[in-house]
Amino acid sequence: MVKAKQKSIFTCQSCGYQSLKWLGRCPDCGSWNSFNEELTGTSAVSKSGPEVSRANYPKVGPRSISDIDSVTEERFSAVMPELDRVLGGGIVEGSCVLIGGDPGIGKSTLLLQASEAISRSRRVLYVCGEESVKQTKMRAERLGSVSRNLYIVNETNIDSILEYVARLKPGLLIVDSIQVLFKEGLSSAPGSVSQVKFCGQELTFAAKRSGMPVFLIGHVTKEGSIAGPKVLEHMVDTVLYFEGDRHMSFRLLRSVKNRFGSTNEIGIFEMTGRGLKEVSNPSGIFIEERPKGVSGFSVVPTLEGTRPLLVEVQALVSPTSSYIPKRESRGLDYNRISLIAAVLERRMGLEFGRFDIYVNAAGGVNVSEPAIDLGIAFSVYSNHRNIPLDPDCVVMGEVGLGAEIRSVSQIEPRVREASRLGFKKAVIPKGNMAGFLAAIDIEIIPVSFLAEAFEATFKKG
Repeated sequence: MVKAKQKSIFTCQSCGYQSLKWLGRCPDCGSWNSFNEELTGTSAVSKSGPEVSRANYPKVGPRSISDIDSVTEERFSAVMPELDRVLGGGIVEGSCVLIGGDPGIGKSTLLLQASEAISRSRRVLYVCGEESVKQTKMRAERLGSVSRNLYIVNETNIDSILEYVARLKPGLLIVDSIQVLFKEGLSSAPGSVSQVKFCGQELTFAAKRSGMPVFLIGHVTKEGSIAGPKVLEHMVDTVLYFEGDRHMSFRLLRSVKNRFGSTNEIGIFEMTGRGLKEVSNPSGIFIEERPKGVSGFSVVPTLEGTRPLLVEVQALVSPTSSYIPKRESRGLDYNRISLIAAVLERRMGLEFGRFDIYVNAAGGVNVSEPAIDLGIAFSVYSNHRNIPLDPDCVVMGEVGLGAEIRSVSQIEPRVREASRLGFKKAVIPKGNMAGFLAAIDIEIIPVSFLAEAFEATFKKG
């Protein structure tokens, strides 16, 4: 084996940008202190690399799209309805799925439970690169996930993993985690851009070549993105994020990329002593502890993918002696809070210059869609004026800079979910009334501006 002359190159660990010298700030992605030195120029990578993997594909020349037969992708169930929902109806044969999330959020627990359920019908290989097989066995016993058809191996060498795959021919491969895998011929350390990229390519090719689905667990950085190069997310078919506060019991599994289904779909789980438990009625759980007769609370029917979800929006407007009042949020976009506070000041005559504003989406859920705007406005106005909102009322709508209330998408599923949970009134944008045809047992209050909405809704106090 002939080795070429080795050179030193610096690679950004966030985006993969390369430079001949060390840089404090990456000119491509803007990350600070993200450059690591790596050696290049070696030809020590074995012939089992991606070149051979690509060669195993049959070479087919270009064809007219009209001559290609359309085939529906083959799926099988993960035996967990919430996971199936996020994946678009089940696991696609030959797909590669990346799951990211904070440490301790429940990624390994979720896939260990899923692997036990799937192993009843097909062989599953679980590669635990960060734990010993005994540690994984102890966790599996606690979760009740012990099956004869579930195989566990502690390995980080990508060549050895592919050898086990060729020997066992599993129907599902789970790798925990992609950041600890390495290729012997590469000079960089596990978790570096080149290692993560190479190992991700190998596993993706293995999935496409054999039709075996592959699940990869990925760590996240302090900014909340999956560690390693962004190209890893481009290589895989589906990217899922596991969200939630470690100190709260609820977890949200959110799809941000899916080549075989809808994005922005979510699955909801509850962390218990026996592992993750699927939540079939999340709306009722998120609002069951809401106080009644207290100012600063409103309920908004949001839409996550195809699922309507009722979320409680809480606001606290507190006097402050600081020259710069605070605007803080949890589970909501900070910029939306500042924008709506400015609209309430300019259009509704409220004064927030001497008040801190805190807004929270209860239950640890993160909401980013525009329909939450009206709930934020109602909660802030309610607490500032100390007037409680009718507890049987839900609100939804986008708030514009002129205090106008703009229409939102899919109004009927939102209102129907509110009616199912016993709400009697719904404040909706007047623009949604044109296509609102469903006969639902709930009073509809169409509004065009904030002043009109407040006047029609709040109890006089």
